Amino acid sequence: MSLQQRDKKHLWHPLKQHQTHPNSLGIVKAKGCILTDENGNEYIDAISSWYTCMFGHCNDYITSQVSNQMQTLDQIMFSDFTHEPAVKLSEELIKILPKNQNRIFFNDNGSTAVEAGIKMALQYHFNRGEKRNLFIALENGFHGDTFGAMSVSGLSVYNGPFEDFLMHVERIPVPNGENNQAILKQIKEITSQQKIAGFIYEPLIQGAAGMKIHKAEDLNVILQFCKENDILTIADEVMTGFGKTGNDFASNEIDTKPDIICLSKALTAGLVPMAITSCTEEIYTAFLSSDIAKGFFHCHTYSANPIACRAALASIELLQSEEIQQNIQWISNAHINFAKSIENHAKVTEVRSKGVILAIDLKTNASRYGSLRDQLLKSFMDEGVFLRPLGNTIYIQPPYVITEAQLNKLYTTIEKVLNQL
Repeated sequence: MSLQQRDKKHLWHPLKQHQTHPNSLGIVKAKGCILTDENGNEYIDAISSWYTCMFGHCNDYITSQVSNQMQTLDQIMFSDFTHEPAVKLSEELIKILPKNQNRIFFNDNGSTAVEAGIKMALQYHFNRGEKRNLFIALENGFHGDTFGAMSVSGLSVYNGPFEDFLMHVERIPVPNGENNQAILKQIKEITSQQKIAGFIYEPLIQGAAGMKIHKAEDLNVILQFCKENDILTIADEVMTGFGKTGNDFASNEIDTKPDIICLSKALTAGLVPMAITSCTEEIYTAFLSSDIAKGFFHCHTYSANPIACRAALASIELLQSEEIQQNIQWISNAHINFAKSIENHAKVTEVRSKGVILAIDLKTNASRYGSLRDQLLKSFMDEGVFLRPLGNTIYIQPPYVITEAQLNKLYTTIEKVLNQL
């Protein structure tokens, strides 16, 4: 019996309506940029398995580092102990994070990194004697699936059944240069009537919204207002972090730095789950007190798992290497060239790129999980390419180790599928 057949008996997959989509492809091997299914078919992983495996699957250097760690220390309670991989990771991360970041808090995944950031912001004000219970967030943002993260997300396709149970959040448009002053006016009206704890945003690129790109200088207008009004800023870099935008972190490209940063996905190069919420020393200090209740009582069993920390250390080392930095640059340039060649295609409305991310909007009315989207997904897979459209948007976010031939196949496959629409 095949993996696909056995899967149906007990498994419940995420982001899937099993009534209409009962099958899940069985993958038996992954190496570099290639996924191999149980029938021996190969697919280029064009989205790095949800933006995680940025150094390729089963990267030899990362797996060797993790293998060595497994022989020494596997898991330990981080509430009472510390260990070399966690300490070293904090030291290496602080070197490449925006300069105002100084504290590292460990989580399990992107949603919980955001959840911790939200709780940090709320308790920061509470510990200082102020009750602030409202957040501002960008329209169409996505920050995760736990309740706090859902609350600040704006895509109702994910959150519809739970909206009556979520925190109240005020949403503002994404700044585009033309609406900056209108947004500032809106925020001023909100702050004149309510106590704002924080502003959460995806810096430069809104991933789940369809890889929508906004400019650093426009976002900075909002961040500067927040800074001047003691509104904590939370940068959700779960998707953008670790080189995706061409910089180690998207926040490095924006003048006003965030108070809190949420990290996951490429943090451990897709090998094992882990996340981090970093913050400034000022925020950390607000939790120091002889009153134990002012401490941050938020914990995950696998916080700072030594194996995950070692994977993260290896991935950071690779990220800083000359080879990977050069690869990021040539992929970015290749995207720009392909964008120019495809932007006037009859089926295309817009093409945009930033770093290793390329997005193409189609002249269709495809819903996020509709039949046309399914048709596109199948067409790509039939060509040996794993691309997962977001409604009308086709996007690429390849591993940094992709070859020129593999990247060119992604481009020619996209063009072929567009011609067949």
